[in-house]
Amino acid sequence: MKYLSLLFLCFYVSYSTAQKVTIVSDATAPRIQFGAEKLSAILSKKGYSVTFSQELPKRTNSKVIVIGQKGTANWKQNTKSSIDDTKLTKKEGFQIRTQKNILYIEGADATGTLYGAMELADRIQLSGKIPSDISIQDSPEMVLRGSCIGMQKPYYLEGRDVYEYPYTPETFPWFYDKKLWTKYLDMMVDNRMNSLYLWNGHPFASLVKLKEYPFALEVSEEDFKKNEAIYKFLTEEANKRGIWVIQMFYNIIVSKPFAEHYNIKTQDRSRPITPEISDYTRKSIAAFIEKYPNVGLLVCLGEAINTVDDDVEWFTKTIIPGVQDGLKTLGRTDEPPIILRAHDTDAPLVMSKALPLYKNLYTMHKYNGESLTTYTPGGPWGEIHKKLSALNSVHISNVHILANLEPFRYGSPDFIQKTVQAMHNVHGANALHLYPQASYWDWPYAADKTDKRLLEMDRDWIWYKAWSRYAWDSKRDRGQEIQYWDTQLAGKFGTDLEAGNNILKAYEEAGEIAPKTLRRFGITEGNRQTLLLGMFESQLVNPAKWRVYPGFHESCGPLGELLLEYAKKEWNHEPHVGETPPQIISEITQHGKLAVEAIDKAEAKVTQDKEEFLRLKNDMHCYKAFADFFSEKVKAAMLVLRYSYSNEISDLDQALPHLEKSIGYYQELVNLTKDSYLYANSMQTAQRRIPMGGDDGNNKTWAELLPHYERELVNFKRNLALLKSSKDGTIEKKEGKPWQTAEVTLLDGNTASYAVKNGTKVYGTPISEILKVAPELQNLKGITLDETMQNENGTHLKFKNTKVVKLVVGYFNSDQKRFLLPPSLETDAAGNAFGQAEVILASAMNLKELPRVNIHTYTFQPGENKLDLGKGRVLILGFIDGAQTITPRDVGFIDAGEKAAIDWLFY
Repeated sequence: MKYLSLLFLCFYVSYSTAQKVTIVSDATAPRIQFGAEKLSAILSKKGYSVTFSQELPKRTNSKVIVIGQKGTANWKQNTKSSIDDTKLTKKEGFQIRTQKNILYIEGADATGTLYGAMELADRIQLSGKIPSDISIQDSPEMVLRGSCIGMQKPYYLEGRDVYEYPYTPETFPWFYDKKLWTKYLDMMVDNRMNSLYLWNGHPFASLVKLKEYPFALEVSEEDFKKNEAIYKFLTEEANKRGIWVIQMFYNIIVSKPFAEHYNIKTQDRSRPITPEISDYTRKSIAAFIEKYPNVGLLVCLGEAINTVDDDVEWFTKTIIPGVQDGLKTLGRTDEPPIILRAHDTDAPLVMSKALPLYKNLYTMHKYNGESLTTYTPGGPWGEIHKKLSALNSVHISNVHILANLEPFRYGSPDFIQKTVQAMHNVHGANALHLYPQASYWDWPYAADKTDKRLLEMDRDWIWYKAWSRYAWDSKRDRGQEIQYWDTQLAGKFGTDLEAGNNILKAYEEAGEIAPKTLRRFGITEGNRQTLLLGMFESQLVNPAKWRVYPGFHESCGPLGELLLEYAKKEWNHEPHVGETPPQIISEITQHGKLAVEAIDKAEAKVTQDKEEFLRLKNDMHCYKAFADFFSEKVKAAMLVLRYSYSNEISDLDQALPHLEKSIGYYQELVNLTKDSYLYANSMQTAQRRIPMGGDDGNNKTWAELLPHYERELVNFKRNLALLKSSKDGTIEKKEGKPWQTAEVTLLDGNTASYAVKNGTKVYGTPISEILKVAPELQNLKGITLDETMQNENGTHLKFKNTKVVKLVVGYFNSDQKRFLLPPSLETDAAGNAFGQAEVILASAMNLKELPRVNIHTYTFQPGENKLDLGKGRVLILGFIDGAQTITPRDVGFIDAGEKAAIDWLFY
C-alpha cells in the first residue's frame, strides 16, 4: 500500500509539473484544426499538457503555439507582433518562427498551415521537445503529389469486360472500411500527398441517379446509399488532410443496364459516338458535379474510342458540357480542374480544341509508360510531355502500372530522386501521380503469401515516402539523403546506422536490375509483359514476332543497342554505341550480388520487425536469382544470333551451357517464391501475354513457368542434335498445312470473295497482288472490301455460325495511318477479347507493293456475331474451324536485306 501511494504521488507530481502548452488555432477551419490535433497528439506523447484556444492568452508563462493562415481574420487577431510573411507566397508553403515564448506557424493557405503544424510535430517527435528557437520556411516543388487506388480486380467480373467494376460491398468490401480509409489518408498526409485518384471504367452508375435514365443505375438501392455515405466520408476526411479526391473514368464506357436497354455493348472501340450515349454520359457527369462539386475528374479518352477526331468531339461536346451543366445547376461560375490523360490520344490536339471552351485543364502523361525504366527519358514519348508542359497548365507525370517491378519490394531513393528530377528538368512536369509499387489490381493487399494478407501501403512504405519526399523537394543533397535513409531504415528494423546503410545499399543495388533489364531487352513497358517472370529465347532473338511497342526503346532509356542490333554490329565489326547487352547483363548480375551481400550483412543487427526484414531479404535474393537467370539467357541468345550469321554449330554448342545454367537459376527463383508469393502479376487476365498468356489466371507464378522454360531447353537440344546429324548442317523446316475452313452465313451483304493465293489482287489493283502466301492460308476465301471505305468508315462484318470459328485477319506490318494497326494491349485493354492479340503467322503474305502481312485470328462462339474494326486497310481472309489446333510460327516472307528469324531453334 505504501508503494502504491508513493507511485501515485510520483505520477501526480509528474503530471502537475508537466510543461503546459497552449495551441491557438481556428477551430472552424478543418485543415488547420486537423494539424493542431496532430501536433497536440505528439506533444501529449512527449509529456506536455496541452490546451486549445481560439484566442491568444493575455498573460501566460507557458509555451504558446499559434497556428493560422496568412491574411485571415483569425491570424491577424492572434499575431500581436510583426511577422514578416512577404516571402510566404507559394501554394501550400509555410513558415515557423519563434518570438519569446510564442511559436508561430503560418501557412500561405489552409494546407500550408496544416503542413507547418505537421513539420513541427515531426521535429518534436525526433527531438522529444519543442524547439526553443526556430526559423524555417518551406513549400513543395510539385503542385500535385498524389497516389491512386484502382477500383479494379485481378479478373473480369462475370458478364463484364475490362475496367467494368460497379462499386458494391461484394466486389470491394474494403471500400466501405472507414478504418482502412483513415489509415490510408493518414499515410498520405504524413507524406504530404495532396491528391487521391480513384480509377474505374464507369463509376457514375454507382454514384448518381439520372431521372432521364433510371434504368442505368447498376447497383442496388441499398448499395447506392452505402456508396453515398462512404463517398461523403472519404471526401470529408480527405479534405481535412488537404487531399483532393479525383474520380477517373474511361471513355466510352456505359453501364451494363444502359447497354442492355439499348442492346449495345458497354464498350466498343469501333463504335461511333451516338446521341443516346453522349446524352447519357453528359447527364451522368453533370449529376456527379452537382452531387460532388469538390471531387475532381480525370478523363481517359483512350482505350474505348475509335479515332482522335472522336476524342476531340467527345471531350468538347460531351465531357466539358457535362461539367458546365453541373456547375450551372449549382450556380457556380468558377471552373474546377479537369485532368486530361494523354494515353492513347493526341493530347496536344485535344487541348488546342478544348482550351477555348474551358480554361482550367490539367494534363497527365505516363512517365515511362507502364514500367519504371530510366531517369534519362527521351524519345517520342518525352516529346509529348514537353508539348503538354509547354501549355503552362499543371502537367502531371504519371508513374503508372509498374509491370516490371511486380511483385518484389522496390525502394531505391537514389533512382527515385533522379527520376523526379527528370520529370522536372526533362519533361517539364510539375505534379506527380503515383501508382502502387505492386498489386494495383489486388489493392489493398500485397502479393506476399502470409497467414494474414499484408496491406500494400504497409509493405511498400518506402515507395510512398521516397516519391513524396522528392516530389516535395527533388534537389536534396545526396550525402544528407543517405544519412536520412540510413536513419529511417535503422529505425524501422531496430539496427545501428551501419546496418541501416547496408539495407539502403540493398534497396539501391536491386533497384537498378528491373529498369535496366526491361529497357534493353523488353518487348514492351506495358501490362502485356511481366518482366520478373522472365522471357523466352524466342522473344529475345525474334522480338518483332511479339510486336515491339513503337517508341518504347527510344523513350524509356539512354542511347544503346538492342540484341539484334548488337549481334549485327559484332558480326560486321562495327563500333558499338551506348548501352550494350553484354554491359547490361554484367551490371545486373553485379547489382544482384551486391544487394544480397548488403542485406545479408545487415541481418545480424535486426532487432525489430524481423519477419518483414526476412521478406525483404528474400526479395533481394529473388532479384539476384532473376538477374543471374536472365543474364544466362541473354548470353545464349547472343550466341544463337551469332550463329544466324556464321552458320557454325560451335556457336550453338557454346549457347547450350548458358541455357542450362539459366534453368538452374530459375529453379532457385521458384524455390525462393513458392512459399513467399501468391503471384507475380496482379492483373491475371488474357491481357498478359509475355512471357506467356495470363488467360483465366494462369501462368502467374514462377513454378508455372519453369516447365515451359525446361521445354524450351529440350527443344533447343533436339534441334541442335538434328543440325549436327544433317548432311549439310541444315534442318528441313516443316511446311505448315492448310487450315480447315469453316462455313458461315454473311448477314450484311458482303458476298464477294477472292481466293487467297498467288496472283490474286486483293483490292483489285496491281499493287495489291499476292506474291507469296503461307501454306496455312491457301484454302481460304477472303472477303472483298473497298479500301476507301475501310479508311473512311472502318471494317464491319456481320455473320452467323453454327460452331466455333476463327476469323483470319491480315494486318499490314506498317505504322502508316492508312493501315489499321494490329491489336495493342498497351492502348486497348479489350484488345484480346477474341483471342486476337498475338501474331499467329508472322510475315505470312507478301503483296506486290504493300507491306508484308501478319496473321491474327478472332474466335467467335456459335450464333449471330459481328466484327467491328477501326479505320484503315486490313485483310479479312476468311473463316476456319475453331476446334482445330493451329501452330503459331514465323513464316519468314521477309524483305530484301532482312535477316531470317532464328527462333525456330526453340520450337
